[in-house]
Amino acid sequence: MLECCRKLAGRTIFITGASRGIGKSIALKAAKDGANIVIAAKTAEPHPKLPGTIYTAAKEIEQMGGKALPCVVDVRDETQVISAVENAVNKFGGIDIVINNASAISLTGTESTDMKKYDLMNNINTRGTFLVSKVCLPYLKKSTNPHIVNISPPLSINPIWFKAHVAYTISKFGMSMCALGMAAEFQNDGIAVNAVWPKTAIHTAAIEMLMGSESNNYSRKPEIMGDAVYALICKDSKSITGQFLIDEEILKSEGITDFTDYACNPAYKDKLMPDFFIEQNLEQIDMDNYMTTKNKQQIVQNNNKSEEKIMQIFTVIQANLNSELVKKTGAIFQFNVKGDEAGTWFLDLKNGEGAAGKGKPSQPPDATLTMDSQNFFAMFSGKLKPASAFVMGKLKISGDLRKALKLEKLMVNLKSKL
Repeated sequence: MLECCRKLAGRTIFITGASRGIGKSIALKAAKDGANIVIAAKTAEPHPKLPGTIYTAAKEIEQMGGKALPCVVDVRDETQVISAVENAVNKFGGIDIVINNASAISLTGTESTDMKKYDLMNNINTRGTFLVSKVCLPYLKKSTNPHIVNISPPLSINPIWFKAHVAYTISKFGMSMCALGMAAEFQNDGIAVNAVWPKTAIHTAAIEMLMGSESNNYSRKPEIMGDAVYALICKDSKSITGQFLIDEEILKSEGITDFTDYACNPAYKDKLMPDFFIEQNLEQIDMDNYMTTKNKQQIVQNNNKSEEKIMQIFTVIQANLNSELVKKTGAIFQFNVKGDEAGTWFLDLKNGEGAAGKGKPSQPPDATLTMDSQNFFAMFSGKLKPASAFVMGKLKISGDLRKALKLEKLMVNLKSKL
């Protein structure tokens, strides 16, 4: 991992959403240099499901050698943002770096996204980024090496990034457009404005709550983003601006070639879930899903046997059901398979020894999974992870998302038997 060399000693960094996850990782990395960290986040009281508050983060920052100023800030509230910036300037004398990390997520389609959720994402992600940057600008202009970093993805007009969760994509691309526009607007002021995004899924408490504990195996630690952002903000602000950067590529440019230590589970370092919004990842996911021209042709050739394949999969599933699996899972699933092999199938992992077969379950499903038959085969043969399929829009889930993603472990166990 990237070593600190105290380049940020005495610098003041305003970080939104720094009470946990990526924001805190960036804060702790800078704290090792002796930086001043403004922890601008909402969590003053412990969350029932998410660990960490602005005060526990402040304690860790000071233990690392930095100075901390915890501020209760909802980035949607202009008064709170202005107050936090003023407090930071009064305590530390100015602001040198802004990290717009606070974010809200809902991976839902248009019909499933209520306007309250839409407003939450766009007000935190896009509006919050714009507001915090705007309020900090007068102080950044006085800094000798000012940076703004938005934790947001490269801009793209590829429809695949929009069709599964257009509201969320709009909000994240809004952050990226802030980087693009402000980089040009304030270049003559020497303020670097860039966006940084992870190549793979990053394991945080929020993602675990959304996708379940199994996501840990296929994710990297937040420290990779901490190291990448650290490397960026240590650079001369006049040397790099208006860039959409990927964490792994930043670190490769710093001479890091082995990323094993960043994997939450080193045994899965080569099986990490690619993050979305990155075109290179899309190519990899397509490869995982047998979507090369050759394989598309093969799929067409095998269409007549597809019904038999699905039946074979559920026959294998039925043979491997047991009460222990039912106890661990506690859910009923319905699969709506589309395409030339359209049909409805069920998997009952809630009652007795479990059951699987064609048709709808006898009780309402906890989660309904809708996908194309090609993606169905890819998932049950271990070539496509349900979490990857979901974020890429290849799998639609209604009902309990966490229970749906528990299927991943079952699929791994079945891979060798199919």
